[in-house]
Amino acid sequence: MRLIRQEEIYRGRVFTVRRDVVEVEGKARTWDVVAHPGAVVVLPVDGDDLLLVRQYRHPAGETLLELVAGTCEPGEDPAVTAQRELQEEAGFRAGRLTKLAEFYSAPGFCSEKLHLFVAEELTPGRLPMDEDEQIELVRMSLDEAVGMALAGQLRDAKTLAGVLLYARHRGR
Repeated sequence: MRLIRQEEIYRGRVFTVRRDVVEVEGKARTWDVVAHPGAVVVLPVDGDDLLLVRQYRHPAGETLLELVAGTCEPGEDPAVTAQRELQEEAGFRAGRLTKLAEFYSAPGFCSEKLHLFVAEELTPGRLPMDEDEQIELVRMSLDEAVGMALAGQLRDAKTLAGVLLYARHRGR
């Protein structure tokens, strides 16, 4: 595979859209790509509780229950992003962050790589939220979260992945 040409079509606050022309097996193929700097997903664990956030997601047209998440600044260590997002969205700082996995959100058209962290040894520490965020913190047990995932009540892919990977990590 060889890149022939790349053209930026749109530049937004969080991502860009580009058109790539690539030679594949001697033929030119065109891909439209959503280029994203990457993001973190944080599963805060406070004693026996998981902390999730409930927020309205306009593209989905509904309020979703999700794990803490946010976009990395270009070149930023994902662990730094994870601490910042945890403080902004949940109001806590992690004494221990453990990276559980990395995965792509939608590799057919988007370059966004998600870095999943478990945040433990939480202490209060709030940073101001982004001005477009209205978030409610929700506590639940791991069993409740897994039950919601299996019942189709968690509808956000990064949250499904995070909860189920964490349950597997914990031997459930």
